[in-house]
Amino acid sequence: MTIDIHDIEEIIRQQNTWRQTQTINLIASENTPSDAVRRVQTSDFMGRYAEGHPNKGEQVNRYYQGTRYIDEIENMAEHELLDLFEARQADVRPISGNAANTAIALSVLRGGDTIIANSTDAGGHISHGAVGVFGRRIQNRGQSLKLGSEHAINLHYLPLTADNYHVDAEKTIALIDQQNPQLVILGKSLFLFPEPVSAIAGFCNTKNIPVLYDGAHVLGLIAGGQFQSPLKEGATWMTGSTHKTFPGPQRGVILSNLSDPAAIKKYWQPADRGVFPGSSSNHHLNTLPALLVAVREMKRYGHAYAEQIVRNAQALGRSLDELGTPVEAREFGYTRSHMIAVNVAHAGGGVEVAKRLESNDIIVNYNMLPGDSDPRNPSGLRIGVSEMTRFGMDEAAMGELAQLLHDIVGGENVRQQVNALRSRYTEMQYV
Repeated sequence: MTIDIHDIEEIIRQQNTWRQTQTINLIASENTPSDAVRRVQTSDFMGRYAEGHPNKGEQVNRYYQGTRYIDEIENMAEHELLDLFEARQADVRPISGNAANTAIALSVLRGGDTIIANSTDAGGHISHGAVGVFGRRIQNRGQSLKLGSEHAINLHYLPLTADNYHVDAEKTIALIDQQNPQLVILGKSLFLFPEPVSAIAGFCNTKNIPVLYDGAHVLGLIAGGQFQSPLKEGATWMTGSTHKTFPGPQRGVILSNLSDPAAIKKYWQPADRGVFPGSSSNHHLNTLPALLVAVREMKRYGHAYAEQIVRNAQALGRSLDELGTPVEAREFGYTRSHMIAVNVAHAGGGVEVAKRLESNDIIVNYNMLPGDSDPRNPSGLRIGVSEMTRFGMDEAAMGELAQLLHDIVGGENVRQQVNALRSRYTEMQYV
């Protein structure tokens, strides 16, 4: 007897039609993978296990038999990532950027340790904070979390410059010197501008303090030669998601560029154990070939794609601001990444405006801005252009989009115009 799945298929059909042909997708964490990336995800790998590292000749590293073909794919993905990022070490097994961060936390942190990271209201990812894996990792047994009190769990926040969108390197170095942390975390979730990696990592190196660069949002920009080069600038590790600006399957990576054997033993080998058996067992083998395809796409098209993303984000920020919808960081050109921060406090706040935009088929997420205290009721929107850039939108299209966004923020219903604009951009580019 065949199980009836028509209702499930109908929901999927509706989702595909809505998000792929009708909506303008501006969530900075999302992207649409290519047909080639999608095509290689349905295989026998989906039901298999491959704990550990690939076997090498007669050397058995796996805990299961039958892995010869996934060994080949995993080795290819690792080697081609190393080439793309000009790195020496790569772990392709994390199943998300957050899982990659978890592996690092498990590898280097213990209860009572001290870390320094970006605060959530300054754009830091929730995993970096008190309730995330890093904050929880450094709690002692019985120690009160005391949300809102960073010192309760030896968590300190990176000092910012007056504009609140740049890390103050000089003050950060002073804080590191004072606190002597076990880990410094750079990188953000609201990530508009590069971090001062060279200055901070250079100082940390003198005190044997590792630096983690969370490149989840900007991994594709880094691969495309835009934004910055954290490993070359001295970061110990770079973690990342492979489905944001890097337009592959939902997975994660850890990269490093360590050459000193002592550093490899101290930092890379524990990170390896943090991945397995630390943060995952099987690593979703069916999406690993898809990552390999995405790496090859970025090798060929990554530079042009990343360059256009940044141009589009800056164009959208400028156009919105000129129309009268305030965009943060005007004095710095709004952004150097794929996203902009829009202040909609005057129009009802982030939650209300995000709902209003969705009813007009524009998909964004509400987001805290510097100075906000309630993540469930923030004053801002985080808008990312990666996905629509991949569907061919350019600076002129961003000007049209800005007008529609501005109209919706002002209370107008322009859904038909949104659908018309999207209908011109449904064929994927850079593939």
